Amino acid sequence: MSRRGARRCPGDRGNGARSARPSLARRAARVGRFRSSRRVVRYPPNDGTLPRHSCPHLRAWWLVPPDAPRVLLVIGAYHPEISAAGIQARAVASALAGRATFSVLATAVDPTLPPRDLVDGVPVYRARVDVRRRASRAAASIRVAAQFAAARDRFDLVHIHGISRKNVPVTTLARLFGKRILLHLHTAGQDEPAEASRAGVLGAWSFRQAELVLPVSPLLMDRCLASGVDRSRLRYAPNGVDPQRFAPPDEGARAALRAELGWPLDARVTLFVGFFSRDKRPDAVFRAWCREAARDPRAVLVFVGATVPKYYEIDGALFDRIRSGAAAAGLSGRVILADTTTAIERFFAAADVFALPSVREAMPLALLEAMSSGLACVASRLERSTDVLIQDGVNGRLVPPDDEDAWANALAELTSDCRRARELGRCARATVVDRFTVERSSRVWLDAYRELMDP
Repeated sequence: MSRRGARRCPGDRGNGARSARPSLARRAARVGRFRSSRRVVRYPPNDGTLPRHSCPHLRAWWLVPPDAPRVLLVIGAYHPEISAAGIQARAVASALAGRATFSVLATAVDPTLPPRDLVDGVPVYRARVDVRRRASRAAASIRVAAQFAAARDRFDLVHIHGISRKNVPVTTLARLFGKRILLHLHTAGQDEPAEASRAGVLGAWSFRQAELVLPVSPLLMDRCLASGVDRSRLRYAPNGVDPQRFAPPDEGARAALRAELGWPLDARVTLFVGFFSRDKRPDAVFRAWCREAARDPRAVLVFVGATVPKYYEIDGALFDRIRSGAAAAGLSGRVILADTTTAIERFFAAADVFALPSVREAMPLALLEAMSSGLACVASRLERSTDVLIQDGVNGRLVPPDDEDAWANALAELTSDCRRARELGRCARATVVDRFTVERSSRVWLDAYRELMDP
């Protein structure tokens, strides 16, 4: 992408013209040129096509004040590809429309996605990568660097999400071009100072260059402090969700959703949402659920998540074992396997119980979405992670990870006692509305941006 092309993106002030705002007509023309090849955008709540003027950034970008932060979000996967960090970044970018301008630099495993795109009015630059091939990963780092350099006049702040191969080239270029850096830590066991150091001298250097570090959970805060990160650089930035999008349906809407999804109206549905990876433990919840299925013929288990190993953490063998295990137990008709979707709120609204059997999490976004949807939730007890969200017996259930008996008992309790499940779900939603909304998250992000922009 040429530098001229980069300057045609909405909200760009052009090289050397930060004090002068382009005319409305000129800015409108830039938007038209950028989006001319893509007449519509996709938006998750209904997975449908919206008019271009419905996008928050297209409505508000010309109203952004001259001193508003201009931010490049550097991320692993962005819409329509799915990652927790990408979902959170997209939601916050939408919430901050009119208060900040964003562009996105992402890698993509889908070869059909264009290298230059517009999502909700936000310019998106993609670098194609096949995570299974070392040469492709190396080439992707070069493409990321090229995209960064081409778009450098569009942003002042670089907000890097997670620790990956992108960090070193992106950090190097940010320093070269005088951009200020924020580092967002999302994943326990991966986005930590110790992991950056294991990547070598350059990996450790890139971590140190971040002027602000934003951990999403107390667990990651603790690990940063234990590794010697100065507290003055840390800003606690918990994930948040939209409680209007993720809301409990009335009985009529719930019945209609079940009919659309092909679920029995009287089924007691347990829902799992996440990658089929060893850390997510989908096979563990399947084994525990099988006990409930033997007792209650209404029990149904729904899996929603990627099963094809395009992403490095996915284990296709887990999917095969669950499918063959369901067939061997005569439960194939009661185990539903659905691929990833951008309309995940429909699944939450139609389910009864949500299960998070993971052995490694920081602040699981799927759990927040389920809680906001008013579902009774069962989660692995993970210190300074899930126990920050759920108080056992008050707004959900916490059980030891990999304890099949405890999991089976907790699932049986909630699928057999509807009143108890509804009460836990009501309290779970209250927790999210009070503490974990996307509006709260967006304020933390905006405060961090403004802090770095202050002279």
